[in-house]
Amino acid sequence: MGIRKELKLEIHESGKTSKSPKLCGTNYPVCISFIVVNEFCERFSYYGMKAVLTLYFINYLHWDQNLSTAVYHAFSSLCYFTPVLGALIADSWLGKFKTIVYLSVVYVLGHVVKSVGAIPSVGDSTIHIALSMVGLILIAFGTGGIKPCVAAFGGDQFDEEHTNERRKFFSIFYMSINAGSVLSTVITPILRGNVQCFGGDCYALAFGVPAILMVIALVVFISGSGMYKKSPPEGNVLLDVCRCLGLAIKNRWMSSKHDSKRKHWLDWAEEKYPKRLIHEIKMVLRVLVLYIPLPMFWALFDQQLCPLGPQVLLASLLDLKGSRWTLQATRMNMAFGSTFVLKPDQMQMLNALLILMFVPIFDVVVYPLVGRCRINLTPLKKMAVGMIFAALAFGAATLVEVNVMKTVVEPAPHGQCLLQVYNLADSDVKLSIPGSNLFSQPIKSYEDPQAYQHLELGGHNKTITVGINHNGHFHECRETFTEQKAYSLVLHSKTSGIVCQLATDNILKSEKMEAYLRFINTRSEAVNVTTAGVDFYIPADYGISPNKSVERNEYTHVRCTSGSQDFSINLGLLDSGASYTVILKGGPGQIIPQKMEDVKANNVHIAWQIPQYALMTAGEVMFSITGIEFSYSQAPANMKSVLQAGWLLTVAFGNVIVLIVAEGAGLDQWMEFLLFAGLLVAVCIIFSIMAYFYTYVDPGELDKLFPDKTVNEDEDELKKDQTDDTMYLNSIEKSTKM
Repeated sequence: MGIRKELKLEIHESGKTSKSPKLCGTNYPVCISFIVVNEFCERFSYYGMKAVLTLYFINYLHWDQNLSTAVYHAFSSLCYFTPVLGALIADSWLGKFKTIVYLSVVYVLGHVVKSVGAIPSVGDSTIHIALSMVGLILIAFGTGGIKPCVAAFGGDQFDEEHTNERRKFFSIFYMSINAGSVLSTVITPILRGNVQCFGGDCYALAFGVPAILMVIALVVFISGSGMYKKSPPEGNVLLDVCRCLGLAIKNRWMSSKHDSKRKHWLDWAEEKYPKRLIHEIKMVLRVLVLYIPLPMFWALFDQQLCPLGPQVLLASLLDLKGSRWTLQATRMNMAFGSTFVLKPDQMQMLNALLILMFVPIFDVVVYPLVGRCRINLTPLKKMAVGMIFAALAFGAATLVEVNVMKTVVEPAPHGQCLLQVYNLADSDVKLSIPGSNLFSQPIKSYEDPQAYQHLELGGHNKTITVGINHNGHFHECRETFTEQKAYSLVLHSKTSGIVCQLATDNILKSEKMEAYLRFINTRSEAVNVTTAGVDFYIPADYGISPNKSVERNEYTHVRCTSGSQDFSINLGLLDSGASYTVILKGGPGQIIPQKMEDVKANNVHIAWQIPQYALMTAGEVMFSITGIEFSYSQAPANMKSVLQAGWLLTVAFGNVIVLIVAEGAGLDQWMEFLLFAGLLVAVCIIFSIMAYFYTYVDPGELDKLFPDKTVNEDEDELKKDQTDDTMYLNSIEKSTKM
């Protein structure tokens, strides 16, 4: 080997093993603090921008819901497929450090373009759309490109013997991700809604603050440049890998049964490619095969974290499938005491907060206790246990959903409608409906209506003659019913007999956690009622007001007027998710309200969701953090970013599974929860079997196994080195004399 080459290798090896400054006498390099802060700011930037993105599409660009949804998901998918590109650039061309820096610049430009596109005075709507799309594409390439590099670059900063510190670094790294996302999803919606600019919501500011955070992230990362270990790229790794795989497949296919057998099909490429490269490809392929079942975990995880950031409630308005748990929360009691009411879209932050709690608990308490019990909890075992926790979380969600559904009125299927009866007559009535035995029991005067009954129509609509027996007299009324609607049949008595009124009901629960309210006025004078700023006009003589939503609250003094008189009535608590009908009774000089509940209030408390969030978060800690560390530890030095990208692709394919199963199954929500949990248990069993046969490797041992790598791969360069040895020694001699 040439002398110059030997000196080069010595310098390279010394660079790899040089001791960088440590934090407070520990084995943690000082430079990782720059990486952790960089990740915190970058995640704040990313999630802060996404927190208001869909509202921006709808309210600012004036897109419809379907287009907004499609563009949002296209952007999210691009962010998880571009890590492959970033990993290839890092491992084959620029190296991790330069890749992070250059793509961060692209990231910042994307934010700037996006912010400029949110300024109304900059061009027309076409310019705004163009700038927004260009900005989102740049952001997708920026965030996706650096995503696999930052974690791998942080792992590179640790000495080989400090594996435990490196493992804890990945935990801290994951905590910084969640800390950034929590703060951003709280702050940026406030900036959008509470700060007014250009005559409306300040989207320019809401996008501008994430841009500033990304600039800070870039500056902080570059500030640690002098302390980083920067492993140089080793050529076009992807091209070599693809050619090696192609040659191996070709030779294996063309070989005859008389050819010498090979231990592995990749060994058929040994005639052209060095054994070290083949061994490295084997290492990567074995891990990637192990990743095949993993998207199922992310398919479940995405059910409890909405892709729209904090605008989860909007997700339900857009009929998205992104956050089953938050949609579940909209049908639950969110009140803590009489004053504090949680919002459904705030509940998702519990996951990130629990991450910040669970990571140190698992690292400091749980894992050491398991070790003391002499249980060898390997990374793959941790990931399998994490899957079990996720499945248990959806088992808990199923139990909650079953109880939540007891307060929900399910819409009628095709060919049927829903019907309830209000008897406002002076005595009991009994109904008879041709071809049906519904309402066969007498209905008492002014009693709360029974539960909605399914009325068979046999088609899209039907006119039905309803018979009414009142005080021994028989009356009839003809009403037309339409399928899949809900109705209230209001009966009241006049001197001429029983009068029927058919009112269309609202059975859907308010997605804003409000209550629906309507009035029936039995008095001879019209009444005006104002409740929480919402006005109701109720005509006289059994007039019925439209259903309107009002905020959840205790309404003890509600102002109403009738003629020239003012009254104050007590409606009590109008609870979240309920639909109320208030009967206004009384003669001149008084109004007596009687409140009836058409749809039950949300009576399952949101605290019952805590166990499922805790189980899912425990699963995430054991699965996700361990997966990042495992991907790093099992990858060759020149393919660490590529394997990190492979790990991130499992998230992307998890979203695909959600679309296939959730959109195609058409199941009730609780059955869908059970389906996902069952699938995950099955996948966990498959993964555990595959993990049982997996043999852990130490990429650092490659130099010992293949000490002749340089000779085999760099023969031309070595020959050149030998011819230049004399000139090189002379130059060293001269510099020494000087």
